[in-house]
Amino acid sequence: MRLLLTSGGVQNPSIRNALVDLLGKPIAESTALFIPTGVYPFPGGGEKAWKAIHGQATIPLSQLGWKSLGILELTALPTIREENWVPAVRQADALLVWGGDVLYLTYWLRQSGLADLLPSLSDTVYVGVSAGSIAVTPYNCDAEFDLEFVPDGSDMAEGADLALGLVDFTLYPHLNHPDMEGTELSTIQKWASRIPVPTYAIDDDTAIKVVDGAVEVVSEGHWKLFP
Repeated sequence: MRLLLTSGGVQNPSIRNALVDLLGKPIAESTALFIPTGVYPFPGGGEKAWKAIHGQATIPLSQLGWKSLGILELTALPTIREENWVPAVRQADALLVWGGDVLYLTYWLRQSGLADLLPSLSDTVYVGVSAGSIAVTPYNCDAEFDLEFVPDGSDMAEGADLALGLVDFTLYPHLNHPDMEGTELSTIQKWASRIPVPTYAIDDDTAIKVVDGAVEVVSEGHWKLFP
């Protein structure tokens, strides 16, 4: 599977060019499925999901001019026959995985069966935004924050610091974001020092491109690798 892991979506021409390169054709000729699930745990999550789907969010993703755009709602998939959703996933050129709560998103990626399917999607481009990018790494840098949104009595908190591990590095998005606490380089470095894999700290003008395990940083902004 080919991945484009972003902090703030397709924010600049360099990231857009990387996406087109991964797709192998123009965005206007490509089909996509949008996954909004990660944003639901937050206050106003339903409204945030609607805005993201309709291209009204400030993060460029659904509004890039796709040939077609569908919704893939992870919480619904366990109640749907696989033959009614798996072919649509396999046929899509891209999966657009929105941000939000990493813990909730990884939980439903597993529960839905999509996590098991992802490694077999060799012709699909996985495009992550923030939590959608963190979810495929081995470790969840937002675990402490995400635990605040776990419902009472839920087993979702188990293994909160672990994500899917589909790549061999981890990611800390929104580097030096003025409206987000804990995104300073010094804070990220402290977290990265406890993680046994490399950590990329990236700002919203940076993305990580992964093809067959080969990693490339695409940036018009700032980033840092903690080995």
